[in-house]
Amino acid sequence: MPAADPSLEPLSDEEIGAFFDELDSDKDGHITFAELEAALLAAHDELAPKPQAHHLTHPLRRGPEAVADAEKKAAPAGAEKGPTTTPGSTTAHQADHDELHAFLLSLLPAGVDRLDRAAFVRQVRTWNLPSQRRTDESEDAREADDYTKKMTWARKARAHWSVEGPRYAFVAFVVCCQLAFGIWQMVVYIRADQTRRALGWGVIMAKASAGALYPTLLFLVLSMSRWLLTFLRRFYVLSRYINSDLHQAFHIYISIAALALASLHAIGHLTGTFLYGSRPAQQDDLAILLGPSAVPRSYHDYIRSLPGWTGLTSFGLFWLIALMSMPVVRRKSYEIFQLAHLLMFPLFGFLAAHGTAKLLQAPMLGYWLVAPVLLVIAERSLRVIRGFRPVPARIKRLDDDTVALTCQKPGGDWRFEAGQYVFVQVPVLSRWQWHPFTISACVKDRLQVHIKTSDGDWTGRLQELAKKLEKEQGVCKEGHEIKVGVDGPFGAPAQRFYDFDRCIVVGAGIGVTPFSAILLDLEQKYASNGDPWALSRRRSSFSRSLSRLPSRVSSRGNSRPSSAVRHEGEHGNHEPHPPRRVDFHWSVRSKDDLLWFSTLLNRCSELASPGCLDLRIVPYVTQKRKSLSTLVFRALLDNHRTKERPYSALTGLKARTHFGRPPLGEGGIVDNFDAELRQMAWTGGKVGVFFCGPPALGLMLADRCAVMTAQAAADGTGTRYMFHSEVF
Repeated sequence: MPAADPSLEPLSDEEIGAFFDELDSDKDGHITFAELEAALLAAHDELAPKPQAHHLTHPLRRGPEAVADAEKKAAPAGAEKGPTTTPGSTTAHQADHDELHAFLLSLLPAGVDRLDRAAFVRQVRTWNLPSQRRTDESEDAREADDYTKKMTWARKARAHWSVEGPRYAFVAFVVCCQLAFGIWQMVVYIRADQTRRALGWGVIMAKASAGALYPTLLFLVLSMSRWLLTFLRRFYVLSRYINSDLHQAFHIYISIAALALASLHAIGHLTGTFLYGSRPAQQDDLAILLGPSAVPRSYHDYIRSLPGWTGLTSFGLFWLIALMSMPVVRRKSYEIFQLAHLLMFPLFGFLAAHGTAKLLQAPMLGYWLVAPVLLVIAERSLRVIRGFRPVPARIKRLDDDTVALTCQKPGGDWRFEAGQYVFVQVPVLSRWQWHPFTISACVKDRLQVHIKTSDGDWTGRLQELAKKLEKEQGVCKEGHEIKVGVDGPFGAPAQRFYDFDRCIVVGAGIGVTPFSAILLDLEQKYASNGDPWALSRRRSSFSRSLSRLPSRVSSRGNSRPSSAVRHEGEHGNHEPHPPRRVDFHWSVRSKDDLLWFSTLLNRCSELASPGCLDLRIVPYVTQKRKSLSTLVFRALLDNHRTKERPYSALTGLKARTHFGRPPLGEGGIVDNFDAELRQMAWTGGKVGVFFCGPPALGLMLADRCAVMTAQAAADGTGTRYMFHSEVF
């Protein structure tokens, strides 16, 4: 049995006792080998049903030799060789049971067929199984709450700032810009005595709102540009404070603020300036302000003027776009929402023309909007063109909640970085709907995205399309042909991965796709005899030379490098480079979810090489089982490996699966990582910690990073844990 993971709580005596009671079917106070084997086989048949064609555990995925080997093991001595065993047949089933019989024998003392309670407890302890109390997902929030209660206010504030601080800082910057320009315009018109005498209090309210609108509309338009957001990610400081992954939420909030300011601006003019300025008593003051040719002016003269009708038209278009963006409209017809947003282009045109009459001041809004609007127009125009030039693709249904789309890269200079996403359009479903999905794989001229289909109407229709094609054309291993539009790539949530030689990656469910893209990127660059870190870091000409990988790496990318990575120092001498380390923690609810990337995970598990790369893939399955014996046997079966079959019978992975939630608090992932670094005497470096999951768990992880960093500073080791909370 493999050694127990120190970060996981071991199986308790209470749990072992309950396990004994479930197995003791005849209640005689002893467990026989027959009772134990019957329970193990029953659990195996429940947990490892007949594998489907897309499962890694399917014999055809292992090659014909696996099927023949299963048949050979199951055939009686001296029997004639029959036809090839059909996957899932009785012969293959018997072969599995024979292997399990031998596996169970290895777990018990030699020659012992009967164990009492005390002997059974002692024997189970040697199996190094984790406690099954962590398999309840509902405990996540409770554990996080218990953890935070033990934290001081200072630690809570520090951890909260690590998760939310940069977002607060950016919002504060936006609000300060709004206040600064709004107050500036207010002060200007408070001091303008002649203007106030001619137009009244309304001009102060209208112009203060207009001043705040300048930066508000600027940020509103810029938040729509994926090109700009992708570019800003190249700069670490900016990407820390401008969370591009939250741009959609920011766009909604800044739109509400803009609509409120525009309404105040309209109220100031319609109920103040226009009324006050049309009074006979103000005509003399108005003539001094605007000139004798501008008077007399009635209320309708203000409405019919260029600033009047362009302002009202813009105001009406703005409200129309806002109403068509309501959730009820989006759910009922996403096309109406998309088409209504096209009104933004005439809206910006009217806004640019609004101040060109120069009645009170030089036009300003057009200068604020021209550059960002042209950028968005170019970006959206290219998307429309790509929508009418779809590329060939294949759709494959992985399960009832997930489909995979594999398509050709769009034409032109298409460059991809691990963790980026694309907009996908399926013309069969809708010509105008584009939805963002993280790229989970990109090899040569093909890219792939995994789509969770239970989160929306469009994705649900995509699942129905996959089922329809399966029904009409039958199940196809490669998927069924369709056409899709692809726009991108954009963003790179995990692009800072290569900034660190040591990384801890923690992902949950389908949100792990950016990190799976990193694994694929690692594999491809190693396969091409390249150093992923050296190829990804942009160094200046005076920087020291980058690391070089050994020349011999398997072209398939699944063989270990032949020697340690080396780098050239400042004086030209070659020194060994410490091995890079990546701990990849992936938490899913069901073991079947691991099959999404099982082939990739198994290939990448072979990239690890002493002195070169220490890559540790640690999957977690959090699904709860009612029977404790089933939980225990699940862990046992996952540990079952043979030389001929190095894959888990349950998950199809070479890596050992942890059944339970990943330990993120004290004594968990970060603490154990730090302890191992100390044993290696590795000091003074930075460790990148990347997390995607519930905010409560992110707070725990952020706190442990801060605690370990403070502890390293106190004892002089100087290791710093750089926490990155990602949203995908």
